[in-house]
Amino acid sequence: MSALRAVLLDRLFSVKFASCQTKCCAVSGRSLYSTASSPDQKTFDKILIANRGEIACRVMKTCKKMGIQTVAIHSDVDSTAVHVKMADEAICVGPAPTSKSYLNMDTIMDAIRLTGAQAVHPGYGFLSENKEFAKRLAAEGVTFIGPDTHAIQAMGDKIESKLIAKAAKVNTIPGFDGVVKTAEDAVKIAQEIGYPVMIKASAGGGGKGMRIAWNDEETREGFRFSSQEAASSFGDDRLLIEKYIDNPRHIEIQVLADKHGNALWLNERECSIQRRNQKVVEEAPSTFLDPTTRRAMGEQAVQLAKAVHYSSAGTVEFLVDSQKNFYFLEMNTRLQVEHPITECITGLDLVEQMIRVAKGYQLQHKQEDIPIKGWAIESRVYAEDPYKSFGLPSIGRLSEYQEPLALRSVRVDSGIEEGSDISIYYDPMISKLVTYGATRAEALARMEDALDNYVIRGVTHNIPLLREIITHPRFISGDISTNFLPEIYPNGFQGHQLKADQRRELLASAAALHITSQRRSQKILGNLRVCPTPVDCSHWELCVELGGGHHHVEVSTSGDVYNVEVDGGKIEISGQWNLASPLLPITINGLDRMLQCLSREASGIIVLQYIGTLFKVRVLSKLASELNAYMPEKVPEDTSSILRSPMPGTVVAVSVKPGDTVAEGQEICVIEAMKMQNSLTAVKQAKVKCVHCKPGETVGEGDLLVELE
Repeated sequence: MSALRAVLLDRLFSVKFASCQTKCCAVSGRSLYSTASSPDQKTFDKILIANRGEIACRVMKTCKKMGIQTVAIHSDVDSTAVHVKMADEAICVGPAPTSKSYLNMDTIMDAIRLTGAQAVHPGYGFLSENKEFAKRLAAEGVTFIGPDTHAIQAMGDKIESKLIAKAAKVNTIPGFDGVVKTAEDAVKIAQEIGYPVMIKASAGGGGKGMRIAWNDEETREGFRFSSQEAASSFGDDRLLIEKYIDNPRHIEIQVLADKHGNALWLNERECSIQRRNQKVVEEAPSTFLDPTTRRAMGEQAVQLAKAVHYSSAGTVEFLVDSQKNFYFLEMNTRLQVEHPITECITGLDLVEQMIRVAKGYQLQHKQEDIPIKGWAIESRVYAEDPYKSFGLPSIGRLSEYQEPLALRSVRVDSGIEEGSDISIYYDPMISKLVTYGATRAEALARMEDALDNYVIRGVTHNIPLLREIITHPRFISGDISTNFLPEIYPNGFQGHQLKADQRRELLASAAALHITSQRRSQKILGNLRVCPTPVDCSHWELCVELGGGHHHVEVSTSGDVYNVEVDGGKIEISGQWNLASPLLPITINGLDRMLQCLSREASGIIVLQYIGTLFKVRVLSKLASELNAYMPEKVPEDTSSILRSPMPGTVVAVSVKPGDTVAEGQEICVIEAMKMQNSLTAVKQAKVKCVHCKPGETVGEGDLLVELE
C-alpha cells in the first residue's frame, strides 16, 4: 500500500450520521423542488461529492432523500466544515490550497477506492468541467454525474464550443475563432474586430479570466491578467477575443437531457446583475422575455445540447440586446450556482434528475410538462466588502449566524454555521438566499424581509448592496443590464442614502434603544435600583450624532411606547426591545421595521443595521453633548503616501523598488484573492520610499505594502 493511501486510511473519518436541517422553503405546504423520489428506480448506494461548502451540502440533501449514502472530501482546514459533518463518511484529501486538495485528482481517486463510492457528483467549480477527471472515473468504472467527456471537452473550450454552436445554427457573437497567443496578437485582433472587445479564458467560467478592453493598452493589460487568472483557476492560459456587446442582458437557459436522445429546456434565468462578470442577483423567469423569444432561445439551447449528445443538467448562456436579439455566450456542463430558482418555478429537483440520468434512466417529463409557476429570486450572500469595487473578499470567523428560515417561502442554500471560518483559500460565498412568490412583487417583498432578518457577524458581508439592488426603482421595473451596478453607482457603492423621513426614523430608533438600555440598567433582577435622588424617567432630552450632524431629540414614554420629536417631526416607536437579541422588530408610526443592533458602547455609540446598511450613531445626554465639544478629535491618517492591501490575499507581483518614481495610476503590485487578481496603483506621482511585501507573501486587509515619499 502506498504511503499516500496509508495516510488516507488514517484520515478516514468514522461513519457519521447528522440530522442536518434541510434549508428549503415551502409554499402552501409543498417544497420548492420535488421531494418525491421513485423508490422502484434504484440508482446508487454511495456517492462521493467532489466539492465543498454549500453545493456539497445541497447534493447531500437530495442523496439523503433518495436513500443514498454520501462521502465528503475536505482539505485539512475544512475538517470541521458543515459538509463534512453532514456526510456519512469523510476523507481529507490534502492541505488548504485547492491545487493540493479539491483539485488533486490522485488523492480524490484514492478516496473513491477506499470508500467504494459508485458515483461522483462534482458540484460546480473545481473538477466539475474537467474532462481528465471524468476519463479517470470512467476508467475505474465509477459514474461521473454529469455529461460525457466529449461534451465536457466540446463545451468547456470556448473556441470549439463557438464553432459547434455555429454549426448547430445557434446565434453567436462575432469574434476571432482561434487561440490568441501574445499580447500583440491580442491588440491586432481587437483592432480588426473593433473596440470594445471581451478577452476571456478559453477554458474559463465564473467570471474568472475575463476582461473588457476599450483600447490597445487595456487589451495588453487584459491579456496579461486574463492569462494569469486562467492558468491559476483552470490550469489553461489559452484566451479568445470576441466583440463586446455593450449594455446587454445576461439570460441563460437551463437544459436537461438523458442518454436516450431526449432533451428539455427548463425556462430561463435572468443573471444581468453582475460585478466583475460574476453574478450577484438572479431571478426566474426574466421580466424581459416574451413567449416567442423564450421558446426560440430554449429551442436553440436544446439544439446545441443535442449537437454534442449532451446528457445531464447544463446551462446555455446568452447575451440579449435591447431588441431581443440573443447570442450564444457559453455552455456550462455542470450544475449552475443559481439552479435553485429554476427548481422553485418548475418543481423539479435538478440534482435528483442528474443522478437519474447518470444511472441511465430516461427523463420523466415532456417539454409541455415544464411550467413557469410563480417567481423566484436569488441573492448571493458573500463575505465581501461591497464598498470596495462592489465586493472585495473579507475573511474571519462567523461569531454569530442566523438564517431567516422562519420566514415564509425562503430557502437558504449554505455550507456554513455559527463558528465557521471564511478563509482566503476558497470562494467567499456565505449562502444563496432564495425567495419565492406567486408574483415578482411578492418574491421581492419576501427577499427584502429575508435580508433584513439575516444575521451575520464576524465578517463584512454584501447584504447592504443586495438590499439596495432589489429595492432600486430600475430593478423593480425590470430595466436592467450587465452594466447595472456601474451605471447606478458610478462612484462606487456608498450604502443606503437616507431620505429625510428615514433619517428621522433612524435617529428616533437609536434614541429609543439608548433609553431602553438606560432604563434596564436601573434595574436589578427586574426591580428598580435604590436611587438617592428622584429621576424623571418619562422625559429625556438627547443629542444624537449621525454622519457629522448633531440632532436634538426629545423623547417621552408611555409604557413601551416612545414618542420622539426630532428634526421637526414626531415619531411613535413601539416594540418588545429584547436587547439580548440581534434582531429588533419594532413598529414606527404603525409600520413594521426590522433593525439589527450590532453593538452598544458605554460612550453612547450604537451601530444599527437599518434598511440593510450599517449606521454608526452616538446618543448623548444634552449635558454630555455640550461637554463633548471640548474633546480633541483624532486626526485621520494621510493615506496618499502609503499603499495598504484592500483585502486579504497573496502578493503575485511587485512592480516597483525603493528609489523608483511612479506616475499617478501606475501599477505598484498585484494581489490575488479567491483566484481573482487585483492591480493596485499609485494615487499620485511620487518616489518609492520603501517596499514592505514580496511575491508569494500572504497579506491581510490593511497591511502596509508600499510607502511613497
